[in-house]
Amino acid sequence: MTREEWIKLSAIIGAGSMIPKELLAAALVDDEIKRSDFGKDFVWGTASAAYQIEGGWNEDGKGESIWDHFVHHTHKVKTHETADVAHDFYHRYESDIELMHKLHIPAQRFSIGWSRVMPKGTGAVNQKGIDFYNRVIDKSLKEYVTPWITCYHWDLPQALQEKGGWMNRDIIKWFEDYVEVCAKNFGDRVKNWMVFNEPMAFTALGYLMGIHAPGKFGYKPFFSSVHHTVMSHGAGGRVLRNLVKNANIGTTFSCSVIDGWKDKEVNKGAVTRSDVLINRLFIEPTLGLGYATKDLPALRHVEKYIKPEDEKLMQFDFDFIGVQNYSRVVAKYLGLVPMLHAINVPPKKLGHPVTQMNWEVYPEGISRIIKQFAAYKGVKKIIVTENGAAFKDEVVNGEINDPQRIQFLKDYLKNVLKAKREGVNLGGYFIWSFTDNFEWAEGFRPKFGLVGVDFKTEQRIVKASGKWFSEFLKG
Repeated sequence: MTREEWIKLSAIIGAGSMIPKELLAAALVDDEIKRSDFGKDFVWGTASAAYQIEGGWNEDGKGESIWDHFVHHTHKVKTHETADVAHDFYHRYESDIELMHKLHIPAQRFSIGWSRVMPKGTGAVNQKGIDFYNRVIDKSLKEYVTPWITCYHWDLPQALQEKGGWMNRDIIKWFEDYVEVCAKNFGDRVKNWMVFNEPMAFTALGYLMGIHAPGKFGYKPFFSSVHHTVMSHGAGGRVLRNLVKNANIGTTFSCSVIDGWKDKEVNKGAVTRSDVLINRLFIEPTLGLGYATKDLPALRHVEKYIKPEDEKLMQFDFDFIGVQNYSRVVAKYLGLVPMLHAINVPPKKLGHPVTQMNWEVYPEGISRIIKQFAAYKGVKKIIVTENGAAFKDEVVNGEINDPQRIQFLKDYLKNVLKAKREGVNLGGYFIWSFTDNFEWAEGFRPKFGLVGVDFKTEQRIVKASGKWFSEFLKG
């Protein structure tokens, strides 16, 4: 049955229909999706991060970040590459934003490099860094590309890391001061803000497992950084609320649907514990629900860092929550694994395609995780602030044909629309990412962009997926 036939049928049957809304919503996304299906106020855009695209790592007074230090002093980037130049957005921002306009992209999400505007993390402000982001904002507005700012996207100033970084409780005040600088300098023109990008990712990968900057390993660095990041959510949010008139304030979480391996009873606990760590750890304290120590007993390690006034200060009334989803987790019990007593079943065993990052392509997961986060009483609105896929793109006769990415986007967007039609207050969708970029410890190998970049010549090539998205947005 076509979409139009379903609409006519539902109109004939009327409000008393016994057809479940979930069935109707699923049927209505079977056909080709259109921009208009999401409503006129739905926000569309692409996302990026300062360290991954800017380059200019030591130019015009910029200080060293933990990622600058990490790539120069460790061998943990698989390709032994750095983002010293990246795709040179620092010098090519004008032409990149003009290209966004040509592709009909209405909004861009980007982050402020903390060490570019405050080289030592605190104290003196680098006016040349402020000037750069003012130029980016002004150019975006000129090209009708609405700027959405992320305050922190993983690039802590190295000077603060040498004082303990996120392990040091003083970082709450350092972060407040930094957000104040951003708000005072950019808040007159930028109204859409995100406090953090994926706190679970940068604390776990950087302070527990040691495979991302700053390369710390162990329980103590992890649990201390978790609590101070939770506290900084509230601190940063309050600064923005006080200083930015009519601000739309959110934060973003990396999240995945957690399923049990073969639905076996023995794996149910593994699912619960994995869900706490991956999905619930940061959002629940922000909503006033505290840490889920009952479901993940290892979280009791956080308690030693909590002070009497913290419970209230952790909370903030966000205008929206950013959900960032790429795949799912299938958990299997394994008692030998510390804390979780679980492992993630390798995606290749699950029978679905995988991306270049070896992540399972599981479109149904995004609608499920959107609904999981929307179910919290304190969540007002959901925005998908990242979704996308890396595939092995190749340039042939000057073009990049990437049908896998186009199909990925179509399938995931159908499931985003499904969640919206089932009643979620869903306000936007941002693709990761506009251009290929430096993918952290993976280097330049994974290609996520709608626009390809030759990192030797810095030539941009709009991929078939970029052309598809442009036509979708025009529609």
